Amino acid sequence: MHIADAQRQVREVYAGGFHGQLVSAAVWLLAATISVLISHGAGIVALLLGGVTILPITTLLLRLGGGQAALPKGHPMAALAVQIAFTVPLGLLVAVAAAGYREEWFFPASMIIVGAHYLPFTFLYGTVLFAVLGGLMCFGGVALALWLPNAFSTGGWATGVLLLVFAFVLRRSHRRDQRSRDRRGPG
Repeated sequence: MHIADAQRQVREVYAGGFHGQLVSAAVWLLAATISVLISHGAGIVALLLGGVTILPITTLLLRLGGGQAALPKGHPMAALAVQIAFTVPLGLLVAVAAAGYREEWFFPASMIIVGAHYLPFTFLYGTVLFAVLGGLMCFGGVALALWLPNAFSTGGWATGVLLLVFAFVLRRSHRRDQRSRDRRGPG
């Protein structure tokens, strides 16, 4: 299988990344809400625990949509997808450590870690949109830590909105690619 074919299949199975970004946006927005309404610590726990639910909820949404919910066995991109997924929980240990030093750094540090995790999605999905998303999250995390160092939930809100916007940008891009392939026909 050629790389471009493997990437196209990733985009097809995961609907261009739409469902994953939609679920991720909900998790970040929920964590930001909890950090405002309950406590900063509860917001941290919400993002950490919510992050664990992203893949199962995304898989459920894909199944409910009637499509595949995972790459086929032996797919050449499957191992990369798993490796990318494990970078976030390991990286978030750094965000938790940063929050132990300065609580307001939790969301910005998480933005940088999750944003960096999106960069290899550029190759996995074969679309530069994930590099843009990852870059915006990384830059945003650094900017918030430097320029709004005392705003705890701002990073959660900003990331939730950014992920929500990108969910629909990715869906539109994916649908445009599907229409283009349909016009060209098989092959």
